[in-house]
Amino acid sequence: MANMADHKKPEVFQYLSGFGNEFASEDPRCPNALPKGQNNPQKCAYGLYAEQLSGTAFTAPRVHNKRTWLYRIRPSVLHSRFEPVPQGNLTHAWDEWHPDPNQMRWHPFAIPDPAFASVDFVEGLSTVCGAGDCKSRNGLAIHIYACNASMGNKCFYDSDGDFLIVPQQGTLMIHTEFGRMTVAPNEICVIQQGMRFSIAVTEPSRGYILEIFSGHFTLPDLGPIGANGLANPRDFLTPAAWYEDRLCDYTVISKYQGKLFAAKQDHSPFDVVAWHGNYCPYKYDLDNFMVINAVAFDHADPSIFTVLTCQSNKPGVAVADFVIFPPRWSVQEHTFRPPYYHRNCMSEFMGLIKGRYEAKEEGFQAGGGTLHSMMTPHGPDAACFEKASTDALTPQRVADGTMAFMFESSFSMALTKWGNLTCDKVDKRYNECWEPLQKHFKPS
Repeated sequence: MANMADHKKPEVFQYLSGFGNEFASEDPRCPNALPKGQNNPQKCAYGLYAEQLSGTAFTAPRVHNKRTWLYRIRPSVLHSRFEPVPQGNLTHAWDEWHPDPNQMRWHPFAIPDPAFASVDFVEGLSTVCGAGDCKSRNGLAIHIYACNASMGNKCFYDSDGDFLIVPQQGTLMIHTEFGRMTVAPNEICVIQQGMRFSIAVTEPSRGYILEIFSGHFTLPDLGPIGANGLANPRDFLTPAAWYEDRLCDYTVISKYQGKLFAAKQDHSPFDVVAWHGNYCPYKYDLDNFMVINAVAFDHADPSIFTVLTCQSNKPGVAVADFVIFPPRWSVQEHTFRPPYYHRNCMSEFMGLIKGRYEAKEEGFQAGGGTLHSMMTPHGPDAACFEKASTDALTPQRVADGTMAFMFESSFSMALTKWGNLTCDKVDKRYNECWEPLQKHFKPS
């Protein structure tokens, strides 16, 4: 495990990580804080408390078992009672809006103006769609965050599942119990169930969140691709331990069964001096994705662009996949190269981090989104079809300066009232992008 950063700048401490392996980290100000030979000694070094954070059942098979030992100044149990607090547009109420099978597109989601309101990350969470039930730990939700202020003496943790955060505008400075991460647009991070974190921003910020209630994200199996390709384990980074011993009025917010609750405590929750285990937050730079593609004719399915997956109990069927469409070469012969027209037994939510998406260069904008529900047809707009049908099929670059992504799920996702009405960003004319498609049929 290689140390990747200067300890004088704790906000960017990171270790090069092997995905799924066990890691160990201790703050350099407290050498030998990690116990030797046991997890829970009678007395920890420096008068610390040992606390285990479990991400799976104790008896889960070793290959799937996730847990980390934290050695902290105070145990996390030191807080007041949790009391309900307003949750804004965050919801798991999948029946609050009627079903709608139409193709959906949203213009860029609004970012609050700091001249009128100060909105932090938690206050700026809004749910677009989702399915399933966090109480039975099966399903997912898709949220937008839009904020202009730091969380200050406030942290958040999700009791319901994992957050995969995709920044689109503005860099996030994320303080976790495990250390600090800086996550910029074109990077992603995953903060797993139960992990406390606080987000600071220096500018208006916006992005997307995929929340899964079912287990945790893993790397997809590579099958006949072999040992190398797609997202490589060594490119995932975990934070290094960095504690703060600070007395202050602090608020801890818990998302529990889809509702928000707050508790008070008199100290910072980020007082972990050392930790070891395989259950930790991590980040990934999307530019490190090793693209696999067709080099003769026809298409490989878009599953070749899967970065992370959360599998269901049905083999090969995902609760959620995180898929990207990065810059790459297109070289197929005798092939309509853009995405083909398609109807799918999966739900597909797409977002755009930057640039112009190849299949819809107009209308689909960075900071916006689309949702193509189960068996609803979709594909390139008319302009893309006509161009790609007549282009010379020479090798060409695709998606330079662009990064689009997809949250794909086997669940039939329901729109929230905010996602369909209140956000005021729904493109009611989305279906018109296909209207110019012409009949070309010429029977011989």
